[in-house]
Amino acid sequence: MESRVGPGAREAVFAQLADTGRAEQVAQRLTDGIVLGVLGPGERLPSEPELARRFGVALITVREGLGILRETGLVETRRGRDGGSFIVENDADHRSLITTRLRGLAQVELSDMAVYFGAILAGTVERAAERASTGDAERITTWLRAADFTTAAAARTNQGGFFLEVAVLSQSARLVREQIRLQAEFGPLLLLGLDDAAQRADVAAHDRRIVRAIAQHRTAKAREAVGDLVRGLSEHLLATKARIERGGSLDEPITA
Repeated sequence: MESRVGPGAREAVFAQLADTGRAEQVAQRLTDGIVLGVLGPGERLPSEPELARRFGVALITVREGLGILRETGLVETRRGRDGGSFIVENDADHRSLITTRLRGLAQVELSDMAVYFGAILAGTVERAAERASTGDAERITTWLRAADFTTAAAARTNQGGFFLEVAVLSQSARLVREQIRLQAEFGPLLLLGLDDAAQRADVAAHDRRIVRAIAQHRTAKAREAVGDLVRGLSEHLLATKARIERGGSLDEPITA
């Protein structure tokens, strides 16, 4: 799959870790990037020294994290001049990982994460609506117009990129860092609703509302659009969690 990813989405995956001593955090961050679609099938990861530099961890920590990913079948390592660590194309494994994460989180935890995600995103769009220049608004409008929402994988990649592109327009380094952290932690779960074609269309429409509000410097409208967007995504996520708890799977349609 060839997908468009803004630079913010890749920055989220490779941003420095808060706790520099845990290989599990390296593995989780890369797993989130794979599931979200920021890291595509067959893609070669940066070298181990480069990963260590980006994550701000020791080289041995990166090696241990990649070892975890090899054990789960998400990454394979090839030797030789053209070698390195490559993303394995196996959607079934990715879906299994998401199911496992959903089983490990209570409904109240998911609801709380969605509320916090929405609060941070609302802050970024409000600040963006206050500070974005005409050129900024034109750039993100063009970016969104070209974004592909026709498939679930492309929509997840582009929606994650959209969240981060908006955060950059806030011109707040603190908000950008927090959006990056949340995107890596919660994005793969929150965007599960994009499996549904109707919800993809609905999310794209909310994105356009957000961009129009930013371009018109209408902060209240921007916050309102974010509220509607996150509410729809979180409702789908909670319904998916309930279905899995009843013994269902991610791929079953949600019925009213």
